[in-house]
Amino acid sequence: MVSRTSVAELAGSLRRDLARYSPDEQLPSSRDLVARYQVSPVTVSRAIATLVAEGLVVSRPGAGVFRAGDRPRTRVTGDLSWQEIALSAEPGSAPRAVDATEVLTSLAHVPPEIIDLNSGYLHSSLMPEQALASALTRAARRPGSWSRPPVEGLSELRGWFARDIAPRLAASDILIAAGGQSALTTAVRSLAAPGMPVLVESPTYPGLLAIARAAGLRPVPVPVDGDGLRTDLLAGAFAATGARLLVCQPVFHNPTGTVLSPRRRRDVLAIAREAGAFVIEDDFARRLVHDDAPPLPPPLIAADDDGIVVHIRSLTKPASPNLRVAALAARGPAFARMRATQAVDGFFVPRPLQEASLELVAAPAWERHLRVLASALKHRRDILAGALARMRPDLVPERLPHGGFHLWLRLPDGQDPQQVTAAALRAGVAITPGGPYFSAEPPAPYIRMSYSHTDGPDRLADAVSRLRGILDQPG
Repeated sequence: MVSRTSVAELAGSLRRDLARYSPDEQLPSSRDLVARYQVSPVTVSRAIATLVAEGLVVSRPGAGVFRAGDRPRTRVTGDLSWQEIALSAEPGSAPRAVDATEVLTSLAHVPPEIIDLNSGYLHSSLMPEQALASALTRAARRPGSWSRPPVEGLSELRGWFARDIAPRLAASDILIAAGGQSALTTAVRSLAAPGMPVLVESPTYPGLLAIARAAGLRPVPVPVDGDGLRTDLLAGAFAATGARLLVCQPVFHNPTGTVLSPRRRRDVLAIAREAGAFVIEDDFARRLVHDDAPPLPPPLIAADDDGIVVHIRSLTKPASPNLRVAALAARGPAFARMRATQAVDGFFVPRPLQEASLELVAAPAWERHLRVLASALKHRRDILAGALARMRPDLVPERLPHGGFHLWLRLPDGQDPQQVTAAALRAGVAITPGGPYFSAEPPAPYIRMSYSHTDGPDRLADAVSRLRGILDQPG
């Protein structure tokens, strides 16, 4: 399928075709629209979302898309071209356009007919939905649950996070944030001024790169190998750039799945201390450990006496994308700076959400959920890796990750990850190209496959079957 139709063009065509349908009449299915207009399912999904936002159609999950009932509509028109000048009028600096392409792509809803190997969240069948519902119910009945919380967060929740992260921490070292992305944004903006370099792993989480660039920072890559961040290059990177901030994921790194080795853990702290730099430790995947994993190393902050490490721990990944509650652990002036930044940006995390988090983690169901999740993620990993190995064993990593939710696959030289991703989408599978995970030119072609968001393990084998003829071709 070759198509140059954009989302806007398809939305325009569908908008004109609506005159053919009566109010509440069903439109053709997404599959029919893909065939009719020779576009990808994602293009169809986004075009339909545009019409839904305009109130022209109604999407009914499980039923289809219908023309909306007739109603008076007033469309505001005007000349908006002045905004281009206003948004670019920044003497002495480049326009502050924020490229959120990869973040928005990761958050896009995939049509039901597409097997989603892109999302970084759990499928609803893996979430502790009953425990979450019970926690919300109990939280809503707590005395004072609708009153304003302290800016730093509820003391009980701060205390729980402190114990969960490292015994040496106190509740006063914890700042409650609205999810891991918000915590990462607060930390990066607080610890580095616009124009400064920030050291990042290569590859790394695209959302971090977007945060850094939106804050006016310059991401500088430090390569990762099978033992995590290459500390033999770290001191040189600090010296060459003058950076005072490193952001890393020492446990189940996204996207490689590696765990930082014990020697390199010591090296990171020693090198950062020598450089007078902070280390942001994004510990997003610790509660996504698989049940065949060896004992995990303690977080970097557990061995830090000098306030070098700022630690991030979130409940979102192991629970639900809607439980946007995380902890920032830090000491000294860095904590005060982050507290001020977060207060200015968003005041505080809503108290009912904090109360519900407390109820969730205090219930026996939470530990049971983590045990079930550890088994389920390993099972899914093995199914996906096994199906890939039967088709293209050279694509499967030598060491499978013992945690997280994805596989990082090295394509043969000559294969274009963007073309592979587009072909996969046409085959009904959403995967992620590797290019956006690099802050500079990628050293090789990669793709990422997530195994956490399909509606069942069997869909993973089905996805690989659909990719036959795409992934089984050499570069």
